[in-house]
Amino acid sequence: MFGTLRKLVSDLMDDGSEHAFEDEDFRLAATALLVRAATIDGHFDHAERAKLHDRLKSRFALDDAAAAALIEEATVAEQEAVGLYRFTSLLDRTLDDEGRRHLIEVMWEIVYADDRVSEFEDNLLWRVADLLHVSSRDRIELRRRVAEKSTRDRGA
Repeated sequence: MFGTLRKLVSDLMDDGSEHAFEDEDFRLAATALLVRAATIDGHFDHAERAKLHDRLKSRFALDDAAAAALIEEATVAEQEAVGLYRFTSLLDRTLDDEGRRHLIEVMWEIVYADDRVSEFEDNLLWRVADLLHVSSRDRIELRRRVAEKSTRDRGA
């Protein structure tokens, strides 16, 4: 219902931009989860925002404006969502095993962008991985790999 209403308002206020992402677009669902990972600890600092923007540009071959629009739309979608299932169910149907593991890895990268992991972030990753059928073993291995890379990058 909200998606239909939002699309109607968007269509009425269309400024000619080509950056509208549909509710069933897996990129919007993935970005909404990444936004949740970046904001769940109450802070969305520059490092997290920059990491999110860069990852979206490279992963989805977007320009700066499209990546910013995707983040904006995903932020709205994430704020309107009652839970995670709206996003994870679409991603579970759309992505293969490797794609789901990659999303969890990118979520860890967003979490580690500010050099600290809160219990809220850790719990979110556990829940999303579970809903995406990513094993605990894979989730923990992806976290270890991202944490090691984050430590190396800080030392460099």
